[in-house]
Amino acid sequence: MYYESTRGGLKSVLSAEAIKRGIAPDGGLFVPEKNISLTNDEISAMADMSYQERALYILKHYLTDYSDEEIADCVYSAYTDEKFGDKRIAPLTRLNENVNILELWHGPTCAFKDMALQILPHFLVKAVRKTGETSEIVILVATSGDTGKAALEGFRDVEGTRIIVFYPQDGVSQVQKMQMVTQEGRNVCSIGVEGNFDDAQNGVKAIFTDESLKLKMEQESFKFSSANSINWGRLVPQIVYYFSAYADMLKSGEINQGDKINFVVPTGNFGNILAAFYAMQMGLPVNRLICASNDNNVLTDFINTGVYDKNREFKKTISPSMDILISSNLERLLFELTGHDPAPINDWMDSLRESGKYSVDSAVKKRISEIFWGGYSSEVETLKTIEAIYKEYGYVIDTHTAVGVDVYDKYVISTGDMTKTVIASTASPFKFNESVVKAVLGDEALKGKTEFELLDILSKECKLKIPVGLKDLDKKPVLHKQVCGKFDMKQQVEDILGL
Repeated sequence: MYYESTRGGLKSVLSAEAIKRGIAPDGGLFVPEKNISLTNDEISAMADMSYQERALYILKHYLTDYSDEEIADCVYSAYTDEKFGDKRIAPLTRLNENVNILELWHGPTCAFKDMALQILPHFLVKAVRKTGETSEIVILVATSGDTGKAALEGFRDVEGTRIIVFYPQDGVSQVQKMQMVTQEGRNVCSIGVEGNFDDAQNGVKAIFTDESLKLKMEQESFKFSSANSINWGRLVPQIVYYFSAYADMLKSGEINQGDKINFVVPTGNFGNILAAFYAMQMGLPVNRLICASNDNNVLTDFINTGVYDKNREFKKTISPSMDILISSNLERLLFELTGHDPAPINDWMDSLRESGKYSVDSAVKKRISEIFWGGYSSEVETLKTIEAIYKEYGYVIDTHTAVGVDVYDKYVISTGDMTKTVIASTASPFKFNESVVKAVLGDEALKGKTEFELLDILSKECKLKIPVGLKDLDKKPVLHKQVCGKFDMKQQVEDILGL
């Protein structure tokens, strides 16, 4: 399997090279040059496999320059009972006869990003060896909250790598911030940015394409790569859990071979739902992909109108990991839907950079509306959804998952479609405990309490165990205190690397 850039500047790159680079030299994203097709029989065979075996089966189709042994080493090193606290890795919880919740937050940092960021360092270390790279790899990350900690934890003390994470200083929860600023490891650094996530993401993209900095890096034997979902090695493991959810439903007898199901994915950067799209392209029987947004509903508007317009108020919400107005991975989808034609992609991305908006043609808009349905949930609706799900099912969901549930309800009301549905649950309720406690126990329970005290309240009242990764977080020493302006990010990188 070879990879090419969405901007047309690079073709026929092996997966190890694509993973090592993270982003293409022309600023584009790597995508597979051809489609992979699995039969219904092949998909059904996964019902009797473990999560690790399912991962092996899917990944070997994409990472053809890795041996089966190398992929197995990555898979079995990443997805352990010890790290995920559940041998199923991504368990499916049945909510009612039509809806299952896919719990993607059992990893060490309690968010779905662990599903990819526990395995990416293993891919990358092997990629460096396979490509004969001698430079030290510098992982550069912009995060809206969860990716940062998951990447820091995944790359902690990994030989031959350094990792620098930029996060919006006032745009993440207390828990998320403490996870990052207390991160241990001799090769890790996290920095607050005075601005929002898009500022951090734009800063990282600018650093990646800065030719003078690249030259300095080469002279000192450094090379950039990314752990954001712009890196194919971060996206490809996410395809696995959509197949795994379907296989679990086959195994339980909820569905039969070939039955189509819906997936609801709360998303901001479009990576998580894009992985579902690739699963669908591979032959996973999908009826509809339901894209769930919060008040930063740029994706909802795009799916419904074909116009992507980031020129709007940026809103800080109770689902901060989705507080994004530039959805980087959308570029990959558009490249797929235009038949791998870089010309319109370059036009649209130029337009986005220059005017903050672009419009796709009618053929692409029609294709998007056939595959996706977009909706969003307000703050009030999100809180009401958490409360309603707890009252009806005794099940506690976080704010991002609640956005997914609420948008699913709107989808059913709008379409009448009662197809069996899987809702991706992207974070533990403990990560966003202030909003969850407010929804479940009321405002009174919040009075005078820190997020860390609320962990205990949520645990006691809802009879849930506090995840190991969050317990006593407030008692850990703060190791990273750097804060910078959005135009000072390059200087921070140069200072850290001693350039």
